[in-house]
Amino acid sequence: MKVDEIMTARVVTVEMDTTLKEVKEVFDNVDFHHLLVVDEGVLFGVISDRDLLHVLSPKVGTVAETSADVADLNKRAHQIMTRKPVALGSSATVRAAIDVFNTHKISCIPVVDAENRPVGIISWRDILKTL
Repeated sequence: MKVDEIMTARVVTVEMDTTLKEVKEVFDNVDFHHLLVVDEGVLFGVISDRDLLHVLSPKVGTVAETSADVADLNKRAHQIMTRKPVALGSSATVRAAIDVFNTHKISCIPVVDAENRPVGIISWRDILKTL
């Protein structure tokens, strides 16, 4: 079985200079845990909701919010993304994806075309649903 048969084809991307405020808004309004960071459509990084939680204060958006908390929202996606993410082509096997998950400490694998443009994303959940 190939990864393109089980991957999530709905990929949400942000640009390298997208603010963390915008990244937070995306995560607040969707039911997934990873954003792919692109530059002119080419994959350069991944941001997980956990990456964002590590950077932002839990006070953001509350009356206890400080100016430093607000300043963090102005940081850019490229400042917190995981660079050079491990990716697979759409013709890779599910077994290859499992091997990547077992070799690297990652929770998703971007699926890219020959030009390194995202066409999907696969997570452990996708693999478990298939099994």
